[in-house]
Amino acid sequence: MNIPRHLKYTKSHEWVEVIDENKIRTGISDFAQDSLGSLVFANLPDVGDDVIAGDSYADVESVKAVSDVNAPATGIISAVNEEILDWPEKINENPYETWFAEIDEISEMVELMDADAYAAFIKEEE
Repeated sequence: MNIPRHLKYTKSHEWVEVIDENKIRTGISDFAQDSLGSLVFANLPDVGDDVIAGDSYADVESVKAVSDVNAPATGIISAVNEEILDWPEKINENPYETWFAEIDEISEMVELMDADAYAAFIKEEE
Protein backbone atom coordinates (compact mmCIF):
# COMPACT_ATOMS: atom_id res chain seq x y z
CA MET A 1 0.00 0.00 0.00
CA ASN A 2 1.41 3.36 -1.07
CA ILE A 3 1.26 5.99 1.73
CA PRO A 4 3.42 9.04 0.90
CA ARG A 5 5.01 10.50 4.01
CA HIS A 6 4.66 14.16 2.97
CA LEU A 7 0.85 13.98 3.00
CA LYS A 8 -1.71 13.88 5.83
CA TYR A 9 -4.75 11.56 5.88
CA THR A 10 -8.32 11.49 7.16
CA LYS A 11 -10.26 8.62 8.72
CA SER A 12 -12.53 8.68 5.64
CA HIS A 13 -9.46 7.97 3.43
CA GLU A 14 -8.79 11.35 1.84
CA TRP A 15 -5.23 12.62 1.52
CA VAL A 16 -4.31 16.22 2.26
CA GLU A 17 -1.40 18.23 0.92
CA VAL A 18 -0.86 21.45 2.85
CA ILE A 19 -0.03 24.20 0.37
CA ASP A 20 0.11 26.95 3.00
CA GLU A 21 -1.61 27.72 6.30
CA ASN A 22 -4.86 28.69 4.53
CA LYS A 23 -4.89 26.32 1.54
CA ILE A 24 -4.85 22.56 0.92
CA ARG A 25 -5.11 20.17 -2.01
CA THR A 26 -6.98 16.89 -1.51
CA GLY A 27 -7.86 13.58 -3.13
CA ILE A 28 -8.52 9.97 -2.14
CA SER A 29 -5.91 7.57 -0.84
CA ASP A 30 -4.50 4.49 -2.51
CA PHE A 31 -6.41 2.40 0.04
CA ALA A 32 -9.68 4.13 -0.93
CA GLN A 33 -9.26 3.74 -4.67
CA ASP A 34 -8.22 0.10 -4.24
CA SER A 35 -11.28 -0.60 -2.06
CA LEU A 36 -13.61 1.06 -4.58
CA GLY A 37 -12.29 -0.76 -7.63
CA SER A 38 -12.29 0.65 -11.17
CA LEU A 39 -13.64 4.20 -11.10
CA VAL A 40 -15.92 5.16 -13.97
CA PHE A 41 -17.28 8.58 -12.93
CA ALA A 42 -16.35 11.51 -10.70
CA ASN A 43 -18.56 14.39 -9.60
CA LEU A 44 -16.70 17.48 -8.38
CA PRO A 45 -17.78 20.73 -6.72
CA ASP A 46 -17.64 24.08 -8.49
CA VAL A 47 -15.00 26.73 -7.84
CA GLY A 48 -16.47 29.10 -5.26
CA ASP A 49 -18.51 26.43 -3.47
CA ASP A 50 -18.41 26.46 0.33
CA VAL A 51 -17.44 23.16 1.95
CA ILE A 52 -17.70 22.02 5.56
CA ALA A 53 -15.11 19.81 7.24
CA GLY A 54 -16.34 16.20 7.33
CA ASP A 55 -19.20 16.73 4.88
CA SER A 56 -19.34 15.27 1.38
CA TYR A 57 -18.15 17.65 -1.34
CA ALA A 58 -17.69 15.21 -4.25
CA ASP A 59 -18.39 11.61 -5.16
CA VAL A 60 -16.90 8.85 -7.24
CA GLU A 61 -18.64 5.95 -8.91
CA SER A 62 -17.08 2.55 -9.46
CA VAL A 63 -18.44 -0.61 -10.94
CA LYS A 64 -19.27 -1.52 -7.31
CA ALA A 65 -20.92 1.59 -5.85
CA VAL A 66 -21.08 5.37 -5.52
CA SER A 67 -18.96 6.76 -2.68
CA ASP A 68 -18.81 10.20 -1.11
CA VAL A 69 -15.56 12.13 -0.88
CA ASN A 70 -15.49 14.21 2.30
CA ALA A 71 -13.97 17.63 2.76
CA PRO A 72 -11.04 17.58 5.18
CA ALA A 73 -11.55 21.29 5.87
CA THR A 74 -14.12 24.05 6.04
CA GLY A 75 -13.44 26.66 3.40
CA ILE A 76 -14.04 27.61 -0.23
CA ILE A 77 -13.22 25.52 -3.30
CA SER A 78 -10.54 27.52 -5.15
CA ALA A 79 -9.68 24.96 -7.87
CA VAL A 80 -10.90 21.60 -9.17
CA ASN A 81 -9.09 19.02 -11.26
CA GLU A 82 -11.45 18.89 -14.24
CA GLU A 83 -9.24 16.28 -15.92
CA ILE A 84 -10.77 13.54 -13.75
CA LEU A 85 -14.24 14.35 -15.06
CA ASP A 86 -13.14 12.92 -18.42
CA TRP A 87 -10.62 10.38 -17.09
CA PRO A 88 -11.72 9.09 -13.66
CA GLU A 89 -9.49 6.03 -14.16
CA LYS A 90 -6.50 8.33 -13.46
CA ILE A 91 -7.56 8.17 -9.80
CA ASN A 92 -6.93 4.41 -9.85
CA GLU A 93 -3.69 4.77 -11.78
CA ASN A 94 -2.08 7.40 -9.54
CA PRO A 95 -4.26 8.51 -6.61
CA TYR A 96 -1.65 10.86 -5.13
CA GLU A 97 -1.05 12.78 -8.34
CA THR A 98 -4.77 12.95 -9.17
CA TRP A 99 -6.14 15.60 -6.84
CA PHE A 100 -9.83 16.49 -6.63
CA ALA A 101 -9.92 20.03 -5.29
CA GLU A 102 -8.06 22.84 -3.58
CA ILE A 103 -9.72 24.36 -0.54
CA ASP A 104 -8.82 27.92 0.45
CA GLU A 105 -9.74 30.25 3.32
CA ILE A 106 -9.65 27.35 5.77
CA SER A 107 -11.36 27.93 9.09
CA GLU A 108 -11.52 24.35 10.44
CA MET A 109 -9.88 20.98 9.71
CA VAL A 110 -10.90 17.43 10.54
CA GLU A 111 -8.40 15.39 12.54
CA LEU A 112 -5.49 14.48 10.27
CA MET A 113 -3.07 11.59 10.60
CA ASP A 114 0.53 11.34 9.47
CA ALA A 115 1.60 8.43 7.24
CA ASP A 116 2.49 6.12 10.15
CA ALA A 117 -0.79 6.73 11.97
CA TYR A 118 -2.74 6.24 8.73
CA ALA A 119 -0.93 2.96 8.01
CA ALA A 120 -1.88 1.72 11.49
CA PHE A 121 -5.47 2.92 10.99
CA ILE A 122 -5.99 1.04 7.72
CA LYS A 123 -4.36 -2.07 9.18
CA GLU A 124 -7.12 -2.02 11.85
CA GLU A 125 -9.80 -1.71 9.12
CA GLU A 126 -8.58 -4.70 7.11
